[in-house]
Amino acid sequence: MPAARRLVAREGGIVGGRLRLAKWHAKVGGIGADAGMRDWLTTPGSLTARLVESSATFRVRRLHQKSAACAFEEMAPLGLARRTRVWEREVLLCCDGVPVVFGHTVVPMAATASDWPLFSALGERSLGTTLFYDPKVRRGPLEFSRLRTGHPLLACVRAALGGELDGHEFHARRCVYRRHRGLLMVTEIFLPTVLNLAATATIKIAK
Repeated sequence: MPAARRLVAREGGIVGGRLRLAKWHAKVGGIGADAGMRDWLTTPGSLTARLVESSATFRVRRLHQKSAACAFEEMAPLGLARRTRVWEREVLLCCDGVPVVFGHTVVPMAATASDWPLFSALGERSLGTTLFYDPKVRRGPLEFSRLRTGHPLLACVRAALGGELDGHEFHARRCVYRRHRGLLMVTEIFLPTVLNLAATATIKIAK
């Protein structure tokens, strides 16, 4: 297999002879999500805080935090001129024992410890607990996408869930954060189970 083709295979599979990249939109209306999912995608503040409020128990399950190759579609938002290695963190956000969101965070290796002082020591704490309560962090605009089978991140989601995915496309959002000169990008993939939390929250309010 030629080197370029092997690279595409490692990125998450070849679809019709090419890597399936996502199309990211500035407005949530461009991805065809229903009203319930749009409500989650456009959560204005901390997603972690909303998940905590919508469940009896909340947990961050860290999958890994390591050096990895930057995905092609992450290069431009992070200001990278070429494909290079980044620090990568992937987690499952679980409510009442059920995974509801897959989180994928990348930080260029050029970032310093003073840019993101707590990133390396997060463990199973939520990244949102640092991003939204640090006055030095600046949040960029949200972008939205519909990820289909063949996208590299869906292969990661499938592995995290034990090889099964409920559906062939998933809605996601991403955002770039800046602290000092350091950039950090968070991509969140919303699993269908997140829609079950609306009923839970309604019950809690009614009580």
